[in-house]
Amino acid sequence: MENVEVRTGNGHPAKWKFWLLTLIGLYPMLTVLVTVTAPLLEPLPTPLRLACILPVAVGAMVWVIMPFLTRRFAGWLAR
Repeated sequence: MENVEVRTGNGHPAKWKFWLLTLIGLYPMLTVLVTVTAPLLEPLPTPLRLACILPVAVGAMVWVIMPFLTRRFAGWLAR
């Protein structure tokens, strides 16, 4: 897998585009994680449930979802 850097005329992609890509990746992933883990984590208080889900969500975003989305939308990010 190769790193893809996306640049615009000023050297950086628009922040709102990264915000939108993050939202597109984060919402479905969190929905699935919360739904799938709900029966297992139900006895725990909400802060502990989040503490269990958060490392998985952040890891998936950093190493799987955002690299995929930035490659997939590289042309759009560069505009």
